[in-house]
Amino acid sequence: MIYDLHTHSNASDGILSPEALVSRAKQRGVTHLALTDHDTVQGLQSARQQAALEDLVLIDGIELSCVWAGRGIHVVGLNIDPESAELQSAIAAQKEAREMRAIEIGRRLEKAGIRGALEGAQKLAGEAVLGRPHFARFLVAEGHVNNIAGAFKQYLGAGKLGDVKHRWPDIAEVTAIIVQAGGVPVLAHPAKYELTRTKLRELLAEFKACGGLAVEVISGQQPPNETETMAGMANLFGLHASCGSDFHVPDQPWQELGGFSDLPSGCTPVWQLWH
Repeated sequence: MIYDLHTHSNASDGILSPEALVSRAKQRGVTHLALTDHDTVQGLQSARQQAALEDLVLIDGIELSCVWAGRGIHVVGLNIDPESAELQSAIAAQKEAREMRAIEIGRRLEKAGIRGALEGAQKLAGEAVLGRPHFARFLVAEGHVNNIAGAFKQYLGAGKLGDVKHRWPDIAEVTAIIVQAGGVPVLAHPAKYELTRTKLRELLAEFKACGGLAVEVISGQQPPNETETMAGMANLFGLHASCGSDFHVPDQPWQELGGFSDLPSGCTPVWQLWH
């Protein structure tokens, strides 16, 4: 069995439709796939229908934004009930927060002489949750930068013009929402937060204390020693181990579907919590 428990479709900031994502996962040998779009469950029904055709197990998921110690953190919810009232309320609040941030990003870019950024990003997003990647694609399409990386480096990354801060819920609230939705809260890609080992232990201890059940031991391509460190942290705090590609775009080997499912021995796989 090959698990990929962290992926994104064009319902948020991925490129592929939910159906195309499922088909690509099947072609890549994935047997169990979680669709975990940012702050939305919009793509799950289409993905579920395609998974039935592909004979692939779809795990309902979501990735929610939150704050811990003043830092942006992401928590994945696995095996959730998408219709949960608590989850739907949280999604509505997150959508409103994202929309307000997008308006401010557009205002700042307009002031810097980049016209039509908000409208252009909205057009590219369509029905998806609007985010900075859509602004990045607009900037590339309009010739303001050469590529997505350049858009973040020049306009949208940390400390740049479009780096608009807004108030996400705290990690305890988001974790509780996932639990209320019948799901498993998983701390997403912990290595990407660039925490010291002491701070990482503090994060994991608080996450565990507020109901967290698992941590991504593997998130896309990473050095073997990083995997071993995360496995050790999972075991230290009695957390289950998850794995995923954090897939967004095809043909990026460091985030390709199904390529990161080999958990280290000694870890307790997260899927044991619902199998």
